[in-house]
Amino acid sequence: QVTGHIDDCTCDVETIDAFNNYKLFPRLNELLESDYFRYYKVNLKKPCPFWNDNSHCGIRDCAVKPCPTDEVPNGIRSASYKYSEEASNHAEECEEANRLGAVDESLSKETQRAMLQWTRHDDSSDSFCEADDIHSPDAEYVDLLLNPERYTGYKGPDAWKIWNSIYEENCFKPQNVKRPLASGRGDDGGHMFYKWLKGVCIEKRAFYKLISGLHASINIHLSARYLLQDTWSEKKWGPNVTEFQQRFDEVLTRGEGPRRLKNLYFLYLIELRALSKVLPFFDRPGFQLYTGNTSHDAEIKNLLLEILHLAKSFPLHFDENSFFAGNKKEAAKLKEEFRLHFKNITRIMDCVGCFKCRLWGKLQTQGLGTVLKILFSENLIGKIPESGPSYGFRLTRQEIVALFNAFGRL
Repeated sequence: QVTGHIDDCTCDVETIDAFNNYKLFPRLNELLESDYFRYYKVNLKKPCPFWNDNSHCGIRDCAVKPCPTDEVPNGIRSASYKYSEEASNHAEECEEANRLGAVDESLSKETQRAMLQWTRHDDSSDSFCEADDIHSPDAEYVDLLLNPERYTGYKGPDAWKIWNSIYEENCFKPQNVKRPLASGRGDDGGHMFYKWLKGVCIEKRAFYKLISGLHASINIHLSARYLLQDTWSEKKWGPNVTEFQQRFDEVLTRGEGPRRLKNLYFLYLIELRALSKVLPFFDRPGFQLYTGNTSHDAEIKNLLLEILHLAKSFPLHFDENSFFAGNKKEAAKLKEEFRLHFKNITRIMDCVGCFKCRLWGKLQTQGLGTVLKILFSENLIGKIPESGPSYGFRLTRQEIVALFNAFGRL
């Protein structure tokens, strides 16, 4: 039922659906299954910089290194009457998160050998943007195809705290303006919130919509790949319509659900625009998606260029020229605020309690960060030489993998 015009754009839902479903998505899916794009290097062990992460035996550790059963007190394991019901629930939730949220770290021997070469190849080229995780001894390659984004059992107060700190502290929103359906208080149907949103400049409005679109995307994946059956013989994931309706149904969300879905389309348009802009960077003869398999690398580069040309051909692109177009001094200040707010959101991802959610959270925020970097570097991209290093503008392998996988999620 989400249909029609998308605010702040010249585009509509139907045009995007037809373009994405029939033209772009099948090719993009093929690209993301290739070796270059399926391995992402990430540090899942960074401590949370904002609060003490003591949630449920730190679910963070539960997820990859299971809480050894002998460390959970007997009373909690047997849910003995001596221990509170809450403590028993925490132990159960911890085990649940371990089972569902664990990251599969297995990589084949050939892949591991190829990784070493990728790193050397990346290091030997001129690095424009240093991703903070890559050179840490804790950073590890993860196979994204073995670790799909889906329901992991991570929910409740801890998950709410993450999103709440993103919206309340990083979306330019004053404290007295409550966003719709934020828990624990009376609601005015979002009247005051939308009045505020309408009144702010397009950049701040876009920032909120990008985060809302990302939130919607993640919630859709949880609902679409939900644990429907969990028996000793098999686990079965599939669409959970009830879960989806709770988050997006117009009546159940008091009109909020369709807005969230429209924001997903807005995010799609912004990321599609960045792909159309970054074509000159990938189109140089000297650029290669290096894995060591020459014929396969050439094939994947051709597929990548086909996708980027397709993105460029989209008829109703978002016009980012409306961003930061006013007074030069004010615009520069706003742009820096924009950058710092977004950087903060990427740091909040290190506070996500479940490893698999943290993996996909970090990947998607890095992908969106790369999108913003591309959109704000148009002049530099225009000056990229045909051959030789592009000193002004550069993407690391890490950013390239995040950019396309984040778009693949949308």
